Amino acid sequence: MIGVTLWRYLFKRYIVMTGWFVLGILAIIYMIDFTEFSNRASELPGYTISIGLLLSALRLPNIIQATMPFIILFSSMSVLLVLNRKYELVVARSAGISAWQFLSPLCGASFLIGVFMVTAVNPLSSLALSSVQEMELGIGMQRGTVGTIERTPWIRQRTNEGITIIGAKSIARRGLLLGQATFIRFNDEGGIAERLDARQALLENEHWVLTDIVRVSRNSPPESVERLEIATNLKPEFVEESLASPQSISFFALPRKIEVARSFGLGANAFAMQYQSLLALPLLLVAMTLIAANVSLRFIRFGQSGTVILAGILAGFLLYVVTVLTKSFGTAGVVPPIVAAWLPVIVASALGVTVLLHKEDG
Repeated sequence: MIGVTLWRYLFKRYIVMTGWFVLGILAIIYMIDFTEFSNRASELPGYTISIGLLLSALRLPNIIQATMPFIILFSSMSVLLVLNRKYELVVARSAGISAWQFLSPLCGASFLIGVFMVTAVNPLSSLALSSVQEMELGIGMQRGTVGTIERTPWIRQRTNEGITIIGAKSIARRGLLLGQATFIRFNDEGGIAERLDARQALLENEHWVLTDIVRVSRNSPPESVERLEIATNLKPEFVEESLASPQSISFFALPRKIEVARSFGLGANAFAMQYQSLLALPLLLVAMTLIAANVSLRFIRFGQSGTVILAGILAGFLLYVVTVLTKSFGTAGVVPPIVAAWLPVIVASALGVTVLLHKEDG
């Protein structure tokens, strides 16, 4: 039976190694993201270096969520390889400690890191991402960077003034603030009465408030309008469910959003997929640890480390690709979100345990 001292030692070694990997990857991501964003936004009138630095910092929590499975994979492999190189695992085995016993602190730490990511980092990420979307909209970016829409969203409203089709090139405040918005208004005969192109459109008090507008009517030349209000019967909750990005909603708010979306008759697959993926994240990190253990537990001579590391990276990458693919299926409604989120993780964990049982216990 593994002692408390050894368990704490392995747990601490793993947490420290993971922390160093997180810091290193955050630094690399920050530099790359700032450089790439500066290239895209440097010509915008509202862009400054300080805004670029701030936006890159605010995007880090969202990016670290996506990269955490790989961080856990590399960290687990590194810890186990170092322990092997220093003969610590050899000594532990000679003392009668099985692989399952000295893997338990690593798997436990991976699970706790996953819980921390879901309960602490994800709410921070959703809040930061909402700020990023609004700031990018404010400086005039037509397309956001992370967690934003991939295509122009369109919604329809019918009021006493007729039918209006509303679209935008960017969104913020979960869809309540639209950037580069287009309002196409129809007359009673079904023809287009006018088109309004606004720099921003904000939903408040049963009105869309448009600013910096170019109005194009059928029988008159284009004219500029500084501000205009258009009546709407769209509820903020409906607009949020229609336009909000799942990444901009906290884990704790997702169940309510799913319930509200379904009450409006909207497909909540994207929200449900995000929720189930977050629930499955701790087990996904444990699966990554088991994959690392399968290629790192045996005592390895110095010339074989490269092959072992490559095998672990390829196995982890394959699991990540399958997870992303099934997530796309779940978001599209091809398979139920709960199946799409949990099936790859459960299968990977079962395979990892099976291979370890074969290697360690015959």
